[in-house]
Amino acid sequence: MGNFTVRIRKKARYVDPTACNACGECAKVCPQVRPDEYQMGLSARKAIYIPFPQAVPCSYILDMESCLGNVPIACGKCAEACEQNAINYDDRDEIVTREVGAVIVAVGAEVYDPTQDDEYGYTRFRNVITSMEFERLICAGGPTCGEFVRPSDLQRPKRIGFIQCVGSRNPRLNRPWCSNICCMNTVKDTLLLADHYPDTENVVFYQDIRSFGKGFEDMFQRSKEAGTRYIRGLPGEIVEDPATGNLRVTVENTTAGRIERFELDMVVLSVGVEPPKDLARISGLLTLSKTSDGFFMESHPKLKPVDAPTRGVFFAGFCESPKDIKDSVCQAGAAASRAGALLNAGRIRIEAITSHIDPAACTKCGLCAQVCPYGAIRWKKGEVATVVEAACAGCGACGATCRSGAITMRHYTDDQLNAQVRAILGDRPQDKVCVFACNWCSYAGGDMAGISRMAYPASNRVVRTLCSARVSEEMVLEAFRCGAPVVLVSGCHYADCHYITANRQTVKRVDRLWDRLERLGIRPERLQLEWISAAEGPKFAAVMRRLEDLRRTVTAEEIAHTREALRPKPAARIARAAALQE
Repeated sequence: MGNFTVRIRKKARYVDPTACNACGECAKVCPQVRPDEYQMGLSARKAIYIPFPQAVPCSYILDMESCLGNVPIACGKCAEACEQNAINYDDRDEIVTREVGAVIVAVGAEVYDPTQDDEYGYTRFRNVITSMEFERLICAGGPTCGEFVRPSDLQRPKRIGFIQCVGSRNPRLNRPWCSNICCMNTVKDTLLLADHYPDTENVVFYQDIRSFGKGFEDMFQRSKEAGTRYIRGLPGEIVEDPATGNLRVTVENTTAGRIERFELDMVVLSVGVEPPKDLARISGLLTLSKTSDGFFMESHPKLKPVDAPTRGVFFAGFCESPKDIKDSVCQAGAAASRAGALLNAGRIRIEAITSHIDPAACTKCGLCAQVCPYGAIRWKKGEVATVVEAACAGCGACGATCRSGAITMRHYTDDQLNAQVRAILGDRPQDKVCVFACNWCSYAGGDMAGISRMAYPASNRVVRTLCSARVSEEMVLEAFRCGAPVVLVSGCHYADCHYITANRQTVKRVDRLWDRLERLGIRPERLQLEWISAAEGPKFAAVMRRLEDLRRTVTAEEIAHTREALRPKPAARIARAAALQE
């Protein structure tokens, strides 16, 4: 934490920005033409070009994949036209190494591509465009210099329809999240049209209008006052008239309870956003976790909204969740502030709940390093593992995995947790359900059930651990040896672990225990695994009721058989006693 070595790839520009004066003579003679990405492919650019008008530095770059002047030189016209001799075909990418104290992840998001699911005819009808293409068409710096026209015949459209939630709030496309910005972006577009082209008729087809930001509801009301119609319902069919290029839209107006048909000159798809495709690679580089929707997961959604689970790494903007410009600016300021506080600290305090490795007991197997989600354990083959305490978050996955007992988790030692198990099952164990609950989700879910006064059986006894990955196989077996009829291991949802991927080790461990119990003639269902979040108080109560029903089916004979089957063999007990004595 606070000590990162970063290798940065500085991409080759093939044009010296200090020598280039942006005269544009090179672009004039370049014969290669490509679609302009900045203009959403609605206009063309040359192989040598300025990425966008506000680019800094304001100098040309060369798209070498499109250029003909690569070795061997087949063109070279731009180099001949450049009086500043700024073009260098031999330029190469450069790797720069830096020592940094903090990392801010601000990789943004990507716009949904409607060609993936051509529900509204985006690939078939030229006059169906996306909201990003609409922005370029109506912009003064766009491909038509501010003249708003439709692509099919370059005529100004008079009747325009906007379809909301394209690529958002759609479980069928595995995109259940709300993209946050789409509703107000459409409201802004209708106000732009009303201002520049008052004679246009605008219709917005929506599921829900979410105008929760400051001043947003006022914008929404002004849009309706300007004449925009808002139809609650998404179109079920779009058909093009081949003669005119107009679009016939059929929609169920759920407010009026009838089917309505509209003939429009243009349809604008209000596309949502999605996580960048290379987010998994960044996650691997920085040891980050993702939420179920694919965006990065913060350390705590309320208390640490810009901190990553990996200490010294912070989030800003869309990579954490969809948000508008104002929220992105606020989060960027907060991330810069958090990074500044870290850099100014010099030395920092960390929680004492970290792992400790006994070098004398370590067998140098390296299993602990493999399961650590933070990369906080350093190990080389044949060497004793060591812990970087500043990076350790105390999840306990390493302690539960270590077969030699060399790892001690401070404040959550094996002896402390096993002592709790023996204490709660010391009297009438057949009437109790032993529950291992992770601190951040399952335990908080039980707390939520309690403060919400939800009724559930009082037979459960909870042992709190920082993570479900802290629960070792031996702890579960000890609970069964003490007479527990049912044991529950519970934690965060599988994709939302507070410790990145630690609960994946929980799944592997419970799978092994199920196999072992089955081999010993013990019902595997007596060991349960559940994912319960902090907000799922009703689920916690329901699970407790279900476990109580299961407990009632466990007979005294089963408990006695389990104790006998899991009783340590004499040789194993002697060896264990000798190890403890040493």
